[in-house]
Amino acid sequence: MPKKPSILLAEDEPALGQIIKESLETRDFNVLLFENGEKALQGYHDNQPELLVLDVMMPKKDGFTLAKEIREIDDTIPIIFLTAKSQTQDVVEGFSIGGNDYLKKPFSMEELIVRINNLLNRKQLQVSTKILAVGQYTFDFPKQLLQFNNEEPVQLTHREAHLLFHLINNKNQVLDRSLILNKLWGNDDFFSARSMDVFITKLRKKLNRDDSIQILNVRGFGYKLIC
Repeated sequence: MPKKPSILLAEDEPALGQIIKESLETRDFNVLLFENGEKALQGYHDNQPELLVLDVMMPKKDGFTLAKEIREIDDTIPIIFLTAKSQTQDVVEGFSIGGNDYLKKPFSMEELIVRINNLLNRKQLQVSTKILAVGQYTFDFPKQLLQFNNEEPVQLTHREAHLLFHLINNKNQVLDRSLILNKLWGNDDFFSARSMDVFITKLRKKLNRDDSIQILNVRGFGYKLIC
């Protein structure tokens, strides 16, 4: 039996949240409902859902702030914003911080379901193209697995996997240090930079069985994966 897609719903209006939850569950979605941004962030870390539906105006942590924090560690999960706001700058802000879609209240459940399915289908298509080759290694980015030839794959951490993904996508080019620090660590301060150096060292060790692969430190600029 196929696994039900897991949706995290953050909505501070109890009645509306329950209506959305029940409607989605009748369409074979597994729905995790939270009434504020702080609980939703913890729910994201605990459950690793496949899609987020976030109300913009919430207590403790609003939807935009929540999305920004999640985007610092996860740049692939689809995000739909729900809002009563109708000003253009609010829509622009939602997309600029990493939102994939935007629904203005009131909305029909059928429209929300169509948009959820479209984003999940698009994500599945993107995931299928993220099995990457680097030298004699195969890197399954969605599953965070690195495999040398046909041997047992090695499980990477979330940050190792995302760092390697960006290195491979910029193979034989310099990966800008500041850009990747802001994308994966949320800032480019000294401590984050030292942390990234540690992850680079770990990746070098995990790729050291293929002598054709090198991760070079380009002083003052960043790193370059050569293969």
